[in-house]
Amino acid sequence: MYLDLIVTNGNIVTASEILDSKQEIGIQDGRIICLGESLPRQPQTKVIDAQGAYITPGGVDSHVHLAQSESPDGDNWETGTRGAIAGGTTTVLAFASQRKTDETLLPTLRDYHSKARGQAHCDYGFHFILTNPTPNIVDEELKILVEEEGISSVKLYMTYEPMKLNDRAILDIMMAARQLGITTMIHAENSDIIALITERLEKRNLTAPFYHAVSRPQIAEGEATHRAISLAELIDVPVLIVHVSSEIAMNHIRDAQTRMLPIHGETCPHYLLLLSERLQAPDFEGAKTVCSPPLRHEPRDLAAIWKGVANGTFTTLSSDHAPTKFSSPYGKTLGRKNGFPVFRDIPNGLPGIETRIPLMFNQSTGLNAKISLPQFVQITSSKPAALYGLSGVKGNIAPGYDADLVIWYPPGHQFGQNEDSDQFCISANDLHHDCDYTPYEGMRLQNWPRYTILRGQVVWDRDGGRYCGKERCRPILEKKQGGHSYWADWWHWNGNDGW
Repeated sequence: MYLDLIVTNGNIVTASEILDSKQEIGIQDGRIICLGESLPRQPQTKVIDAQGAYITPGGVDSHVHLAQSESPDGDNWETGTRGAIAGGTTTVLAFASQRKTDETLLPTLRDYHSKARGQAHCDYGFHFILTNPTPNIVDEELKILVEEEGISSVKLYMTYEPMKLNDRAILDIMMAARQLGITTMIHAENSDIIALITERLEKRNLTAPFYHAVSRPQIAEGEATHRAISLAELIDVPVLIVHVSSEIAMNHIRDAQTRMLPIHGETCPHYLLLLSERLQAPDFEGAKTVCSPPLRHEPRDLAAIWKGVANGTFTTLSSDHAPTKFSSPYGKTLGRKNGFPVFRDIPNGLPGIETRIPLMFNQSTGLNAKISLPQFVQITSSKPAALYGLSGVKGNIAPGYDADLVIWYPPGHQFGQNEDSDQFCISANDLHHDCDYTPYEGMRLQNWPRYTILRGQVVWDRDGGRYCGKERCRPILEKKQGGHSYWADWWHWNGNDGW
């Protein structure tokens, strides 16, 4: 048996267990061929010594915003996926977004493919955001997108005036999704509650960034989540409630799951680690952490979401990477009018594509770990892969899977020369996305990806040259298989002359 690459001397973390360092990973033609002891080596076989560190699957980030037309100041595909690779994510699922004026979806998808083509540093696919679900789109085009373009999911908004849909439109899409076997993702917040509170706050001149969080209370998220679940139960269709931030919404999801309904939940690192006090930072700096749903107010809110991660309520943990710059004509400072803050006009979203995997890994190791390492793999890799049709290909370390791996630093590694040299300090200056800040500035971690391997090729080497992949790529279309549409347009490394 000829192997291109062997990864040895590491503790392999799968979705179900941790294998000891005697087990090696054998890789051939970009896929994992075997796991075993003392695998055969030929002169051409490359060997990477993990030096006793953990080895985890490449991350699958199933909720990122890249080069979206409504966010001209955000990351493009080159910068966003470069950051993904540097942070241990090897697969991203981004959004193709329909405008309210669009009467067809196919040109929109072609446009988003053109933005990504030749730029991606990692494998990727698309969800489709629907804002104008005409009868032709619902009855005809969705079928084409699923069967010919490999789209496996659509996203709907219950808030935001340019994008929100009423319940009838949501029901129509759910019925089509049921027939096609695809997942419906829902941004669940009650638009009327938010509008009422916002108007009353503005009448009292309470418009600083902090009041963004006040305007979107937990009950607005909870009511919309319960309504979305009710609509899904009526149609008998699987849905994913995205970026859940509140215990009320989480409990609705948990209750539905106990009734054996196919309801999934997603949350994000910022709802586990950050509080709304960040919105009160001086000099309009609080605008950097404006997102929807907003950061919540109390440590017990963070603890509640952690409980949902630990007990399996959440299927996925994504970054919801939406990297609007702070200092830019199209950035967060749009919410400052003539020197006065107007939270309504602050673009929503936080950068997080590069920090997601390291933040969660560091919450999965050590004496104060909140989840186990197999749970970390499940929520950041294997479960999102399975939800979007990539089971058996992405998200785990086992024979037959793509050889997407993250090798961490071994215990006791020194990151610097100061008194905290055994810790990695997050700084926007060191990250690779195209954003001028990170909400995790100054946070210290015990570890960071040392190597990222994408289909058997080292594309991130933090010690020896850092980013070492290539962005030229070619598409391979995955068609509908076995009644479920599989993820479209991912990109394969040919192992010889680039992409």
